[in-house]
Amino acid sequence: MNFSCRNGLSADTSKMSFAEMMTDDAQTSREERCFRLWINSLGTATYVNNVFEDIRNGWVLLEVLDKVSPGSVNWKLASKPPIKMPFRKVENCNQVIQIGKDLCFSLVNVAGNDIVQGNKKLILAYLWQLMRFMMLQLLKNLRYHSSHSRGKEITDADILKWANNKVKKAGRTSRMESFKDKNLSNGIFFLELLSAVEPRVVNWTVVTKGETDEDKKLNATYIISVARKLGCSIFLLPEDIIEANQKMILTLSASIMYWSLQQPGDSESSAADDSDVPAASPPASGNGEKEEVLVGEVSDLTVDDAVSDATESTHVEEKDPDIK
Repeated sequence: MNFSCRNGLSADTSKMSFAEMMTDDAQTSREERCFRLWINSLGTATYVNNVFEDIRNGWVLLEVLDKVSPGSVNWKLASKPPIKMPFRKVENCNQVIQIGKDLCFSLVNVAGNDIVQGNKKLILAYLWQLMRFMMLQLLKNLRYHSSHSRGKEITDADILKWANNKVKKAGRTSRMESFKDKNLSNGIFFLELLSAVEPRVVNWTVVTKGETDEDKKLNATYIISVARKLGCSIFLLPEDIIEANQKMILTLSASIMYWSLQQPGDSESSAADDSDVPAASPPASGNGEKEEVLVGEVSDLTVDDAVSDATESTHVEEKDPDIK
């Protein structure tokens, strides 16, 4: 199937190595959990208990790709589990990689065998691009039907501007400079954003100033609770907000935006207000060792240099047993 690279991902992307996307084991574990909840929320036939183990035969990823980009999978070339012959698993994963390339993912020197072997960095980096692609496509399609911006691509910068303008129009003063803005750790911005999209949803008497670690965690936990109460698809943990994990912050922002744009009378036209775009900063570059070079470069988490220097999901909600 022939795909155009005009897929909702901005062509004007900064680059960072896959290695830069991953840090310690704790973050890897949290991201595995996030993607596991996301995959299971899509309604695929196969339930995933562990991302790194359950997707190695390629079948689950093909199911996910079929949900995210219907018609992209050639099922005649796919082998359904149980798969006894190793080369059949590689064939499945090779198709996964090829579809990713057709969708304009950054997959330099990546082969299906890397997934079969359970390369965690590669798997998480692929899943991030897949999840981000779906988020931007959902927002693009929703905006196509709800505003004058028909056919215009959605970028990470649009999400950032939308969030800042929502908060500003609600009479609040906090703002998000980028998706890795450390000031987000106190939780105030997202509580103000949630209050802006639904004024009655936040109980400000339980909100702390977010000055101590304990207060930050209370606010972050409350953000997740409120967002879920609204009906947003939320897969992150309080720690992701406290640490300003830019990938998870982007998914949170996009999920709130997606919910808001579905409400009667909402308009995202304010996202076009360029006066609220933060000043440009130079993008960081990463060198990477052989494995990092092997996996190439991935689109920066903020598509536009103007919004960050480093750089839903579906509306079906998966219940999270870890957070009450």
